[in-house]
Amino acid sequence: MAKAATVEESFAKLDEIISQLESGALSLDDSFKKYNEGMKLIKSCNQQLDKVEKQIIVLDEDKGDSDAV
Repeated sequence: MAKAATVEESFAKLDEIISQLESGALSLDDSFKKYNEGMKLIKSCNQQLDKVEKQIIVLDEDKGDSDAV
């Protein structure tokens, strides 16, 4: 099983896909494939960022508990 790409790697790949789509050099079929690939990358990034956000919230809550002591 392949290792999941980091958010940074996904953003770099998205940037590459956007450049390819904006170039207008792709066929309609290839453009659709790149669009789908980009949407999957966006979904993956959102999931990873949500996970990190939840971890930060937990850490902030833990920090708040220790401040009350």
